[in-house]
Amino acid sequence: MTNTPTKFAITPPEFSIQQIYLKDASLESPRSPQIFQEEWKPELNLQFSMNTNKLADSQYESILQITATASVQGKTIFLIEIKQAGFFTLKGFTDEQIQQTLSITCPTILFPYAREAISNLVTKAGFPSLYLSPVNFEALYTQQAQAQHDETIH
Repeated sequence: MTNTPTKFAITPPEFSIQQIYLKDASLESPRSPQIFQEEWKPELNLQFSMNTNKLADSQYESILQITATASVQGKTIFLIEIKQAGFFTLKGFTDEQIQQTLSITCPTILFPYAREAISNLVTKAGFPSLYLSPVNFEALYTQQAQAQHDETIH
């Protein structure tokens, strides 16, 4: 009898992008054209949210929503809402890995598309270009997980 190691075929996890698309976009510029005659020193407020939908076995839709609001002295100059979405396949991942991928990897992929859509809308509305800085979605995910953990303890 020989001691031959048994070989098992291990299938590595599969992650693929099926489609990236703009699901929704809106722009409001309530103070146009008066705002173009005023000094341009706006305050910018950005809000991010993520939503995911399981479409079928191993297929998910990930939606990155960004709301950008510019204001001067408390008056809104423009309000932009973007829903940048992607259709992804995730096979061979644990539930925790799927959650992390949908919360970190997918928005990291979607963000440059959303940033470009926002920049284009701002420019088309007649305002100076708006360039959003990169976002560390891993840090946001870690903060959110820590906050949820702290809530369960208290």
